[in-house]
Amino acid sequence: MGKVGSAQELFNEQIPQSLAKSPEKAKEINAIYLFKITGEGGGDWTVDLASASPSCKPGQLGTPNCTIEVSAEDFKNMLSNPALGMQLYFQGKLKVTGDPMLATKLNKFFSMAG
Repeated sequence: MGKVGSAQELFNEQIPQSLAKSPEKAKEINAIYLFKITGEGGGDWTVDLASASPSCKPGQLGTPNCTIEVSAEDFKNMLSNPALGMQLYFQGKLKVTGDPMLATKLNKFFSMAG
């Protein structure tokens, strides 16, 4: 995948492509995430890794198990440096609602998308 251009590129193109290629890996995570990315290049996306055919679609669909709220800039930095996630969380720049244990599975998910 190389360098991520934007959250929109990631959620509209790269993640759907990787879900289509490896649906069984996505289903191992077995959760529905809602990403709320604020600022330039952001948006809301529902990533459903619990259904028979995992998907990533714009907007809030269904009931997420875990919601991640972060600015587009911090999100991009977090993708290139996953350890930054905890730091942003403790600084209050990354909000996680729902099941916080599911947030810890995101590294696995994003490395799959990579």
